[in-house]
Amino acid sequence: GQGKDKAETCFRCIRQYWMSGLQEVSRMKQRLDATFDRVGAINPEALELQSDFAKYLCVLVSGYIERAVVEIVQEHARRNGSTTLQKFVEANTNKITNLNPQKITDFLGSFNKDWRQEIEVFLSGDQGAAIGAIVSNRHQIAHGRESGITYNQVRDYYQKSHKLINRIQKICLEGR
Repeated sequence: GQGKDKAETCFRCIRQYWMSGLQEVSRMKQRLDATFDRVGAINPEALELQSDFAKYLCVLVSGYIERAVVEIVQEHARRNGSTTLQKFVEANTNKITNLNPQKITDFLGSFNKDWRQEIEVFLSGDQGAAIGAIVSNRHQIAHGRESGITYNQVRDYYQKSHKLINRIQKICLEGR
């Protein structure tokens, strides 16, 4: 009832105060950077071990893309929308998975046609190919199929995914 709504509102206010969407994205990136550093420190001659960790990193990077896009869009709603809009955005964005370039374009385009055009241009070429490769490999890994992804590839894709997240942040939160 009403008490639950007040509690949810109070919790949301506390979360907003302590951890904005951008702070959460930054925290996720720091954790992922530290994981890449640990895996990068593995003896380069231990190729099989690096290959195993590359698959793990691929799953983490895919999750990072999903969570970061969601956090940024939710932050946009918190900054610009009513409480009911914020609840709607939270409820609907938490269901988003497997954000390949087309899904990212469609999702952002559902908020603003200019965002769609801008992200389409940004994801053309290497950027989109890297994001697509991360999601495709994550899907293969998660469903028990072989993935030939290497540590160097996933590190390169991660760097490109971070550029994507920065771009989405500029589009959604800074209006540029």
